Amino acid sequence: MKYGRVYIEDVGVGDELPPLVKGPIQQIQLTRYAGASGDFNPIHQDDEFAKAAGMGGVFAHGMLSMGFVAQALTDWSGAGSVKKLGVRFAALVRLKDTVTCKGRVLSKASKDEVHTVELEVWAENQRGEKVVAGRATVALPSRA
Repeated sequence: MKYGRVYIEDVGVGDELPPLVKGPIQQIQLTRYAGASGDFNPIHQDDEFAKAAGMGGVFAHGMLSMGFVAQALTDWSGAGSVKKLGVRFAALVRLKDTVTCKGRVLSKASKDEVHTVELEVWAENQRGEKVVAGRATVALPSRA
């Protein structure tokens, strides 16, 4: 994985992050995420259990979708640059869904040689429905 390198001078309000496309989501991905996170809730693994719980079937962990958004940020700005990420889970991600992570620069600031960018971030499924929505703060280097 090669991370991006963006400088504060190259970023403008309204700029969009390159989209990150993940999927189609497969059951093995949910199983691997369960192992990595320790979240073995059967609603993410057992279709009959998820249906009996009123969920309509297996769906992805919300934090997996948030992780995709975080990856989109670090792919753009570089490892260690994300200072804050807060999201709201807006819809379920189902098996076979394709998730596209996006972002837009809302503002930028510099204080005491620390340069930050505030972004609106979100992920949407193949139907254009937002599944995750939030905001992030990213610190960027300066060319100076």
